[in-house]
Amino acid sequence: MDERPVSPFLKFCAALAFVFLLAPVLVVVPLSFSGEVFLSFPPKSWSLRWYEAIGQNPKMLDAFLFSLKLAAAVTITDLIVAVPAAYALVRLAPRGAEAMTSLFTAPLLLPTIVLGLAMLIVFARAGLLATPQGLYFAHLVVTLPYALRVVSTALSTLPIAVEEAAATLGASPLTVFRRVTLPLMLPGIVAAGALSFLVSFDEVVLSLFMSGPRLSTLPVEMYRHVETRADPLVAAISVLLVLFTLVIVVVVDRSLGLAKAFVK
Repeated sequence: MDERPVSPFLKFCAALAFVFLLAPVLVVVPLSFSGEVFLSFPPKSWSLRWYEAIGQNPKMLDAFLFSLKLAAAVTITDLIVAVPAAYALVRLAPRGAEAMTSLFTAPLLLPTIVLGLAMLIVFARAGLLATPQGLYFAHLVVTLPYALRVVSTALSTLPIAVEEAAATLGASPLTVFRRVTLPLMLPGIVAAGALSFLVSFDEVVLSLFMSGPRLSTLPVEMYRHVETRADPLVAAISVLLVLFTLVIVVVVDRSLGLAKAFVK
């Protein structure tokens, strides 16, 4: 099929929208190299002092390690739940599958602050506030719909004729899933894992409700820092987080291809 040429005006509008979306990041990068004590744009002097200050801030380092562990645990659980659930909803297609999919992905439609307030009430009664378990369950509620949606989309794009051919040749249902379906689903599983990890690592609103003075994630610690100080330390951390996110997305895209998982 011949592709229609894109007009120069449309390209200009797209580039303008792209620059508008990236403008906050473009401002944060020079701020992170500021040599000033306080935030000022443009910086009057340049230095790497705030990148060096990250390694001398134990609160930020502890929050970073906790966020890494939390996001990894949440991602593993998401995949353990999402893969069989997506297979049951897409391949087995039970009665009411669409309604169940809508129910499972309903948390994506709620404002995060409303979700956080509801969890605050429920978790307070269960004694889960300001505990690692409480943060773990709160992040699961937010990230699991993303994982289920991505894995379901990836599974629905696979050619079912390949699985039917394997079954016709005598393979058991478990063998078909293990040797045919699962390898074909791998790009979607990896993309779902990357998305769950990034959403959990970046989640701040729910973490603000669930965390306490002795337990906080990196986004919460950054939020508390800017409440009391106006130095470029948070700008330096933000640049490193942007690079961290880009590395994950590029590695997943180059190795497996995100389009295979997201495009239906």
